[in-house]
Amino acid sequence: MVKGFGPPVVRPQEVKESKILRHSVIQHFQAIEDPRVDRTKRHSLMAIITIAVLAVLAGADSFVAIETAGIAKQAWLEKFLDLPNGTPSHDTFALSVGSARAWGVAGELFELGEQYQ
Repeated sequence: MVKGFGPPVVRPQEVKESKILRHSVIQHFQAIEDPRVDRTKRHSLMAIITIAVLAVLAGADSFVAIETAGIAKQAWLEKFLDLPNGTPSHDTFALSVGSARAWGVAGELFELGEQYQ
């Protein structure tokens, strides 16, 4: 994403959508404990899980595909996620999602899916 050309222009509908998405993600994933060591936390677990979920919903079928989707949609993701270090790498997704799985992400995803059916 090109930086330095002033603030991005955001339509009112995008503001509304980003608020809804941010609230929904925080509501469902805030209770998950981050099992990572503090010195390895370049990206928030919330951002990693959110990007992974959205990428998989869009058809990503591997951690490389999740990273690629995150890079392609980084400008949009930055509207509601803090990404000071850019999009996490595929290795970060693999390690973080793999360790978070043991901490209940699957249950939270099931509840999130039930809410929108």
